[in-house]
Amino acid sequence: MHGVKRAKLTPQALEARKQKERAKIQEFLALSEEILQRKQDKDYSEEAFKQTTRLLAINPEFYTVWNYRRAILLDGLFTGSSVEQINKLLAKELEMTMIALKSHPKVYWIWNHRRWCLEHVPNGPGEEGAEDSLAWKKSAWDQELYVVERLLDADARNFMAWNYRRYVLASMPVPRPDTAELAYTSKKIQANFSNFSAWHQRSKVLPKLWASGALNEAKSREEEFDLVRNAMYTDPDDQSVWVYHRWLVGSSASRDLLEREIQAIEELLGEQPDSKWCMESIVHYVMMLLKNHSSGVNAAQLTGKARQLLGQLEDLDPYRRHRYRDLGQSSNPNLLWDALTPG
Repeated sequence: MHGVKRAKLTPQALEARKQKERAKIQEFLALSEEILQRKQDKDYSEEAFKQTTRLLAINPEFYTVWNYRRAILLDGLFTGSSVEQINKLLAKELEMTMIALKSHPKVYWIWNHRRWCLEHVPNGPGEEGAEDSLAWKKSAWDQELYVVERLLDADARNFMAWNYRRYVLASMPVPRPDTAELAYTSKKIQANFSNFSAWHQRSKVLPKLWASGALNEAKSREEEFDLVRNAMYTDPDDQSVWVYHRWLVGSSASRDLLEREIQAIEELLGEQPDSKWCMESIVHYVMMLLKNHSSGVNAAQLTGKARQLLGQLEDLDPYRRHRYRDLGQSSNPNLLWDALTPG
């Protein structure tokens, strides 16, 4: 802990620690050698399976051992087993990996093994076509969604958990309603506006709800602008909010919408005069106005505004000075950036 002096170890204690560490290394190397030999010998016995459990508890990133473990299941333990027994074996695998995830939540190979287990859960217990014919699969995937959401409760910005969660949602035998997913992202965003993954997920769900007619698009879009504007004022330096705002405005935004959003951001800039994201966003939307509505806007006024903001950004964000300068000097006719060239 900070401010607490570490106790100085005696030479005897230091040597004892080193011996303990050497013993652990030797145990790991011996176990690794044994398991790799078993793999080469195509040993798919229960004893080999137990040894992989031991080794993966020490090093969960040993992907070769995960591959061998799956081979033991497929070519050994599953052989001659009933579907009920296979389902129980896979349930135990999910329990084992859950324990591993508590200590190593961002190890890809653990998540990969869980994915494999879920994809091999058999149909049952009912006969094909019966109401409970997918009960085991549904139970396993519902539990998986619960597990990954608990992990996101612990770390709401764990991008690996978010990616895995999207995979679970896409693979569930009984799909989760998009309205439920929208509610989930709302919950996460309200808890912490700075959650890029939640905003990103929201941008995937809303178009489906609009296309299906489950939400009134015009009304829903305005509600989204209210939400994102609240987030902007709460934390104007949060990149995820501005990225989502740009998605919401879209590439085919109307002139009225662009001018409205530019005005709203200028008001925020008045309160936060050093906000890089305010300045960059105004320039971005000015570009869109010049590109899509050049005949109906005051190009000279807009280019002057953009030139001024780019100059301020050069001073405010010196590490990206050349980027802002290049934007100002761009000659792309489609965006009319030739008008932004400093005179």
